[in-house]
Amino acid sequence: MKRLFDLTVVLATAPLWLPLLAVLALVVRFKLGSPVFFRQPRPGLGGRVFRLWKLRSMTDARSATGQLRPDAERLTPFGRRLRSTSLDELPSLINVLRGEMSLVGPRPLLVEYLPLYSPRQARRHEVRPGITGWAQVHGRNALGWEERFEHDVWYVEHRSFALDLRILALTVAKVLRREGVAAAGHATMEPFRGSAPAAGEVGAAGEAAAGPRGEPAPAAGATPQPLPAGATQSKERS
Repeated sequence: MKRLFDLTVVLATAPLWLPLLAVLALVVRFKLGSPVFFRQPRPGLGGRVFRLWKLRSMTDARSATGQLRPDAERLTPFGRRLRSTSLDELPSLINVLRGEMSLVGPRPLLVEYLPLYSPRQARRHEVRPGITGWAQVHGRNALGWEERFEHDVWYVEHRSFALDLRILALTVAKVLRREGVAAAGHATMEPFRGSAPAAGEVGAAGEAAAGPRGEPAPAAGATPQPLPAGATQSKERS
């Protein structure tokens, strides 16, 4: 039922969001140049990696050594407006159509976080990631990582069609008020560096910090997958 609902909503609203996406893509091209879209590998259901699509909101400014500069230095005023209104998320509706995401679910985070999750935190991958979710309507990027993951797991344990409808309604209110767009002192969110394991629980990072040939080990229950070819390596976190 959830998948049918996602498809129905996205297809029924396509006459609204497709023209808006086309206009925004032109503005991004004018303001930030090419590429227009931000594409990045993210882990989804079961830890399987897919390519997340968003509108680009940051420049590719790099340091003298070739490293990407911090998010705060690359996020332009136009990009801030895009992110505060969540319009940068419109291309993710394509991920929903492809079955890689849902309208509601835990937000897809960076692949590099997979080995850092505790077994409980890794439960966020028991469902498809979402464009919005329980954590997003309870603080979004203003939440700390521990609180955010608790909201994600709570959703996994209590998910229902009625809860999804409630989250969608709350999301509209949050976007209109532009709340929780960034963590205090950060343009987006500070990086996740792992959690101290709870008593009797060994985190994924503690069990196996690296896989064969030094590759990151996946979180508990996650299936490692090769990264999609051509995906951008920007560290945008939200």
